[in-house]
Amino acid sequence: MVTFIPFGEGPNRNGVLYALQYLKRNKLVDDYVIVEASRVELLPERIPRDRAYVIGEHLATYGIVEKLHPRSLISLDAHTDLLHDYLDHGSWLAYALERRLVERAAVIAPVLMIPTTERTQLWTRRVKIYPALLRSRKRGGKWRTYKNLQTSSPEEIVKDAKKYLGEEIYLTVDMDVLRPEYRIARFQHGELTLEQLLEIIEEIKREFKITAFDIAEISDRIKHSRLGKKALLEVFQLLLEGEE
Repeated sequence: MVTFIPFGEGPNRNGVLYALQYLKRNKLVDDYVIVEASRVELLPERIPRDRAYVIGEHLATYGIVEKLHPRSLISLDAHTDLLHDYLDHGSWLAYALERRLVERAAVIAPVLMIPTTERTQLWTRRVKIYPALLRSRKRGGKWRTYKNLQTSSPEEIVKDAKKYLGEEIYLTVDMDVLRPEYRIARFQHGELTLEQLLEIIEEIKREFKITAFDIAEISDRIKHSRLGKKALLEVFQLLLEGEE
């Protein structure tokens, strides 16, 4: 079964419902349920224990992991979602880690990593970050380079993440990780092409047992995006391959 969660503002709700119809037309979905909630706190008691979720605002992933309590998580996202000010789509992973809904996490392919204000902190405990582009951080008085997709292959990145996360993961794919021309999500987009994203997912499938996954940040922009529809179709199809 696939659970569709039209969570968030109107564009996200409409985008998820459109995605449902599009996937049905392409015969990728027949057994499904739609779960709605006005607040993320309501999601854990409403959603089923499923293997596949298609969601609007990425904050909904917080509700899913509260339900499933996976030990480890990988997020493919243009943003780290590790801001630590208040719970929303930009901080859900920080709060999931802080509240031990998930023990360890890795974020692959972010491009935006800097807090938005001086008062906003970036959560750094029990999480590894693998940026899309070359990035450095100051640690122990020295500047160190993050292992990143510009200088390391997807295979190297995923194998390194496996050493930290273990054998099993929950996988969340925020579609804003793709470049702007795919026009799926509402906010800033990332640096990956669809081919690069599929290659990373294939590596993750080879190295990990994916206990469950979601595809996040679907908005109604996808209705008018040929590339966006193709991306949704191919990502969803790849993630379902081999599922019982």
